[in-house]
Amino acid sequence: MPEPKITLKEVEHVARLSRLELSDAEKERMRSQLDAILTYIDKLRQLNTDNVEPTSHAIPMVNVMREDAVRPCFPTEEMLANAPEREGDFVRVPRIIEE
Repeated sequence: MPEPKITLKEVEHVARLSRLELSDAEKERMRSQLDAILTYIDKLRQLNTDNVEPTSHAIPMVNVMREDAVRPCFPTEEMLANAPEREGDFVRVPRIIEE
């Protein structure tokens, strides 16, 4: 069996830095899971990526937003028709900040 890539002492150190209180069983589970992650990262490091262009996404992304177009906005009266309380062209709301 290969030597673990992360020790219980290192897990305890990270838990302390993260302000986590872990039981002995949780520490061992975290050690095992982190060890599996680090083992997988080592496997990825073995891949030849010399001719692979860096990307920001794993799959091609397309912007799905529409083009900006100037359009008339709703009339003020229509927009404020359902306002519970109005003050001119504004919606009146209860004061929430005390002086």
